[in-house]
Amino acid sequence: MRFIKYILLPLSTLLLLSGCGVYSFSGISISPEVKTFEVRQFSNESLNVIPGLDRDFTILLQDFILNQTNLSLVKKNGDIVYEGEIVNYFEVPQTSVAGNQAAQNRLTIGVRLRYYDSTNQENDLEQTFSFFFDFDANEVLAGDIQETAHETIFERITQDMVNATLARW
Repeated sequence: MRFIKYILLPLSTLLLLSGCGVYSFSGISISPEVKTFEVRQFSNESLNVIPGLDRDFTILLQDFILNQTNLSLVKKNGDIVYEGEIVNYFEVPQTSVAGNQAAQNRLTIGVRLRYYDSTNQENDLEQTFSFFFDFDANEVLAGDIQETAHETIFERITQDMVNATLARW
């Protein structure tokens, strides 16, 4: 019984997991030929230009891919390439209360992505990703609230981009 518990169970688990190929627990499955990635500077082409927003998004996407994969970041000629633009940045009243007053406002950001895979061009993708952040209508979208909104939205958009390109969800 001890033999089964301490030897066979871990050995069978190891064999089962090794049969899964290039799969990670994050769901990311990358071809063995892909070793490097490049994230070109995203530009801000929305009507509301927030200084540094494009830079912040680009850096966050690079960091997310570095933390979730074993790929190396390169400045050019990456095996896979991410590029695009911030195309939407708008704030609208979301929830109303008596007297046509807004109780919440919503910031929505949209980012258009062009993804190129030099090892398999069937994986190339062009898609727009967007997400939102709701905040109290009595607050101004500035300072800590704006920073939290950007972080929350960009975290979701980068996850969605990586899932669409590397996990193919």
